[in-house]
Amino acid sequence: MLTVQGGDPTITFEWKVTYGTISPLGVPVKGILINGQFPGPNINSTTNNNVIVNVFNNLDEPFLLTWSGVQHRKNPWQDGVLGTNCPIPPGKNYTYKFQVKDQIGSYMYYPVTAMHKAAGGFGGLRINSRLLIPVPYADPADDYTLIAGDFFNKGYTSLKKVLLSGRNLGRCDGVHINGKVAKGDGNDEPLFTMEAGKTYKYRICNAGIKTSLNVRFQGHTMKLVEMEGSHTVQNDYESLDVHVGQCFSVLVTANQEPKDYFVVASTRFTKREVIATGVIRYNNGKGAPSPKLPPPPVSWAWSLNQFRTFRWNLTASAARPNPQGSYKYGSINITRTIKLANTAHKVDGKLRYALNGVSYVEPTTPLKLAEYYNVADKVFKYDNIPDDPPAEITKVTMEPIVLNMTHRNFIEIIFENRETAIQSYHLDGYSFFAVAIETGKWSPEKRKNYNLLDAVSRHTIQVFPKSWAAILLTFDNCGMWNIRSEVWDRHYLGQQLYASVVSPNKSLKDEYNMPDGALVCGVVESMPRPPPPYT
Repeated sequence: MLTVQGGDPTITFEWKVTYGTISPLGVPVKGILINGQFPGPNINSTTNNNVIVNVFNNLDEPFLLTWSGVQHRKNPWQDGVLGTNCPIPPGKNYTYKFQVKDQIGSYMYYPVTAMHKAAGGFGGLRINSRLLIPVPYADPADDYTLIAGDFFNKGYTSLKKVLLSGRNLGRCDGVHINGKVAKGDGNDEPLFTMEAGKTYKYRICNAGIKTSLNVRFQGHTMKLVEMEGSHTVQNDYESLDVHVGQCFSVLVTANQEPKDYFVVASTRFTKREVIATGVIRYNNGKGAPSPKLPPPPVSWAWSLNQFRTFRWNLTASAARPNPQGSYKYGSINITRTIKLANTAHKVDGKLRYALNGVSYVEPTTPLKLAEYYNVADKVFKYDNIPDDPPAEITKVTMEPIVLNMTHRNFIEIIFENRETAIQSYHLDGYSFFAVAIETGKWSPEKRKNYNLLDAVSRHTIQVFPKSWAAILLTFDNCGMWNIRSEVWDRHYLGQQLYASVVSPNKSLKDEYNMPDGALVCGVVESMPRPPPPYT
């Protein structure tokens, strides 16, 4: 439904979140549906649209959605994570209102409560470029969303019990593409159709829980054109590694013999490769897809080398990062370096994941509410992890982690992976420059290897085993923003933190006040609402 007001257009959705039976791997399990759909409906928006989503929680437990990659400029109240928002109680509704300001690209939404993401509740969110702003490729014949992910047939409540008992989740049971797996018996309905000679856009996202995927199109190459909100240099790829939480846009030209072909998503860095296929059908084509699937890449060195081929398209006109001009990021002085080292530990005999020796615990009061009501000291402490972790982390404490960021400071964050499992990190409210991923340990002289010219501006980055990744960004978006592991068992067991960015001027130019309809919970529930601090 589209309603046009003075100013930017508004698009409105009403979503009913319910339980339902899903069987992405052929085994019926209890899933989470949005308006009866798994995956959930696509949000199709355009730069600067106002988006209103009224979410009715018909589950028997609290529920909350986040819009991964949407920056919510000056408006952390709509981010939909437990550090900013109270979850929607069972039987209640909450209306998200946000603007997709100065952004383009392929994103997704998903639940952040419990282990709900393992059961569904996720879907694609696209932000199209405005007609006034040309994109650096011809309009495709159609625009498809391909959401792939690992899946566990145990069901999300069993997965939660496994984690709470102190064990890890183990291997996934399989992989799905858009909630399905082709049987390959000639009776599969096509996921997508193409007409010979035409070019199509595929938005590929990994909405899984913990497994990196490789995606490839049988008999076709992919031209990478966009990644997490940035136009890229348009290289051709036989296959792409898409790590958990990441989204890519590719162009695929239907230039083969008209028949059926498979699109393949297979697990990476797992002892046993698990494969899902979906059928792509040429209109008026004859013949089933060949059973011979394109081979997967091997080793994570291949994946690291692929990362190094990703470059930002500096000549494309499109939404640029704020503040304008920050794409000359290579000449800005770094004011603070924060190194985040992930480790796994037993605390009281149970598995916990930590950053710099602290494992994040979700307080009952959202951090942003505590800050707004001036009761932060009752809920959390600021800067309770060091910027530079010790070489050996032997002891882990459990508490909320909040880092105080100075507004508009240019920061370097190093993700240091001390483990043998691949990591994937995401930052809400921002895009950052992914300037380097390298093996071994980071040291200041490694900065000479950074890409300071055309690193892609994005919001999720993988870190390979016993390796590090460096990102640069300006903390110019006021609010309380989640830095989290996208590997969901790690996220659930403590591998996340928040960055607090406060406006020194108490100005509405920097941040909006708490909206009227915001849910309150925890220690602030019965407190009188403070007068709006920002004017």
